[in-house]
Amino acid sequence: MTYHVQIKVMPLKDLLDPQGKAVHGGLHNLGLNNIEDVRVGKHITLNINAASEQEAKNAAEDACKKLLANPVMEFYEIEMIN
Repeated sequence: MTYHVQIKVMPLKDLLDPQGKAVHGGLHNLGLNNIEDVRVGKHITLNINAASEQEAKNAAEDACKKLLANPVMEFYEIEMIN
């Protein structure tokens, strides 16, 4: 069966997000001064062929740990989609 998985990868809250700061500055330059903070991350969608939902989630977790997220600088959240 094919399972659809969405993964959100974001910078750790305690770390500086230079890309987010650049976007925040750009928004400020466009007159959008009410935006207080911007964090920029990655949204990744996987279609995983697996025998069970748990097996698909384990495969997504493995992908995050091995390639998709850097645990020193980022955290990730996995969501199974129907």
